[in-house]
Amino acid sequence: MTKGKWLDRVKSVEQRAQSFQSAPICSPYKPRLSRPWQPSSVWRLFPRQSAAIAFSQRCKQDVHVFALEKEGTGAGQRVYLVTSYSELWHYYSSHRQSLMHCYEVIPEGAVCKLYFDLEFQKSFNTHLEGKKMVASLIQYVCEKLAEVYGLQCSAKDVLNLDSSTSEKFSRHLIFLLPNSAFKDNSHVGRFIHDILKPALKILQKGSDALTTPTNTSEDVDDLSEEPQSKRKKREETEDTDLSFLVVNSREGQKQLFVDLGVYTKNRNFRLYKSSKLGKNAAFTVAEDNKYVPKSDKLTTEEERIFLSSLITNVSFTGQRILTCDIPERTSAGAHSSALQKGPQNSELAGEQEPSPYREVDEYVLKLVFKDGIQGGIRRWTYFVSEQLVVYDIAKYRWCYNVSRFHKSNNIIIVVDLKDEAWYQRCHDPECRSQNYRSSSYPLPQEVCLSYMLKEDEEDQKFLMDDLGNIELSPVGSGDNEPSTASSSAKAVTTEAWVDCPDDHSCLEALDEVEKIIEEDDEIPDELMIQAVTECEASA
Repeated sequence: MTKGKWLDRVKSVEQRAQSFQSAPICSPYKPRLSRPWQPSSVWRLFPRQSAAIAFSQRCKQDVHVFALEKEGTGAGQRVYLVTSYSELWHYYSSHRQSLMHCYEVIPEGAVCKLYFDLEFQKSFNTHLEGKKMVASLIQYVCEKLAEVYGLQCSAKDVLNLDSSTSEKFSRHLIFLLPNSAFKDNSHVGRFIHDILKPALKILQKGSDALTTPTNTSEDVDDLSEEPQSKRKKREETEDTDLSFLVVNSREGQKQLFVDLGVYTKNRNFRLYKSSKLGKNAAFTVAEDNKYVPKSDKLTTEEERIFLSSLITNVSFTGQRILTCDIPERTSAGAHSSALQKGPQNSELAGEQEPSPYREVDEYVLKLVFKDGIQGGIRRWTYFVSEQLVVYDIAKYRWCYNVSRFHKSNNIIIVVDLKDEAWYQRCHDPECRSQNYRSSSYPLPQEVCLSYMLKEDEEDQKFLMDDLGNIELSPVGSGDNEPSTASSSAKAVTTEAWVDCPDDHSCLEALDEVEKIIEEDDEIPDELMIQAVTECEASA
C-alpha cells in the first residue's frame, strides 16, 4: 500500500469515526448500573426546587432530590436533581467536576437523622481545640439522648465528617441512632435548642443585642408547663457547663460552635465528598471518626459511608420516632394539643399542623369513621425515603385482622404515595406478633399525587451528557413523563448514518463469518489473519 493510499484510508476512518461520535445509532443505553437489584434509572434536572420536589413525589421509582451548584452560574444559583441514591453515587464518583458541589434536600416533614453543622474561624479562636470540642459535644448529646429518650449511644454511632481548611474548622455530625429517628428536622432543631440552653444563656448574658444568624431568635424559655420532676431535670440541664461551645465570630462577637440555622424547611445539606462552589474543601471522614458502617457485599465501604451520611435515608421498618414538641398556647393561656378540622370536628390530635398532604389527611379521616365512631389522627410520620405517610389513629380501633374493634389498642393507617394505595397495621400485641398488615386498597384519584401534581410545561429542564456537562435543554422539549438516565444525554439525530452507504466488501465478509460461526461456533485465527491481509491488499 502506498503512503498516499494509506493517508487517504486513515482520513476516511477518522471522518467515519467523527460522524459516529456526533450521531450514534441511539442514545447511550444505561442499564441498572450492572446491579439487577437496583431500581430503574431516573435522572432529571430542574431549575426550581419546587418542581423537582413535585416530580419526585409523583415519580413511581425510588428517587430523591439533590441540589447542585453549577460552575459559571451566579452565587446561590442551583440546579435540582431527581434520582435514586445508587444512581447518584454511580455518577457522583465518575463526574466529579459537575457533581462536586452537591447537597441533599431535606423535605419538609420528612423523618430524619439527628445532625449537626459545626464550625468556627481558626484565626479568631486560636485558644480552641476543635477535636476536643467535637468529642465533648458528642458525649453530651449522647447523655441527653439517654436522659430524654432512653437511647444508649456513643461516638461509635456518630458519622464524623470533616471539611476543615487552614482558615476554618468545619464538621458535620450524623447520629446513626439504633432503630430511632426524629419525626422531622424541626423536631431535631427543637431538641438541640433545648439541650443547648446553657450555652445560649451564656450568649444572652454576653451581649443583649446579639443578632448573629446562627443563633436562634426563638424564646427558648417559652416552654409548656411541666411536672415538677421534669422541671427539676431542666434546671439541672441549665446548670451544665457548655462554655466550650461558645466561639468568636469574624466580627468579634460570641456565637455558638453549633449552627442552629440548618433545621429549616427543605434545607439543603452538603453531601459527603462535596465542597462549596469555589472551594476545594470537600467533606471526608474525619481522623477522629469512630463510626464504621456495617459490611455489605453489594456496596463498597465508601458507598456505605455515603448512604449513612444522607439525613433522610431512614427506613419505615422498626423505627422509633422521636419528637420534641412545644405545645401551642391559646389566647387564654392554656395549651392546645389538637387541631380541629372540618364540619365533623375531627382532629389531628397532638399536631400543630397537618401533614404535607392535606388531601390524604382528609381521606384518612374519612376511613376512620365506622358505626358512628369518628376517629382522629393522633400523629403522622413521613418517610420520604420510601414515600410513606404513617398515621397513628386515635379513638378508632377497627382492625381488619380480627374483623372487629380492639378493646384498647389503636390502629395504624399506612399510605404508600408511590403505589397510590393504603393499608392497615395494628398496635395490638397479637397483631404485631403476626406482623399483620391488611390488603392494599387504592387511593381515590383526587388524592393521588400523579393527579394533583402536574409538571409545569413551561419549566425549563436541564440535561447532563455522558461527560457530566449540565446545560439547558432545547426549548420545547416538553417531555412530562418520568425519564430514564438515557434521556439525560443531549438530543442527537441519526441522519449521518443514512448518508453512509453500505460497504459491499464488509457485507460479504459478514456473510462469510456467519456461515463459519454456524458450522464451527468459532473463527479460526488463520482465517482472521487472512481476512486482514486481503483487506490491506485490496486497499
